[in-house]
Amino acid sequence: MRKFETLLLLSPEFAAEERQTILDNLTGVITREGGVVDLVDDWGLRDLAYPVKKKTRGYYVRLEYTAPGQLVAELERNIRITDGIYKFVTVRLGEEAEAEEVA
Repeated sequence: MRKFETLLLLSPEFAAEERQTILDNLTGVITREGGVVDLVDDWGLRDLAYPVKKKTRGYYVRLEYTAPGQLVAELERNIRITDGIYKFVTVRLGEEAEAEEVA
């Protein structure tokens, strides 16, 4: 199991409930596939450096989780089919996590 970080850029037009539903679905994918969500860091609404889908603002959320490597492909597949997520990037943060760190 390794530590990963996924940064999401969500549509600024979503209400708080809609954003929470999307995040609940993504964290559900992580836990269902055998991972552990370490942190959901809500960065909020920010100005973008350049327009994305004709929008100049976006809502940023950062997910940190510990998971097996194949989980990332399933999570990114779910992100791609979810409407309202404009961009995302996933980065591996560290090497193998110890079993006692995950529990």
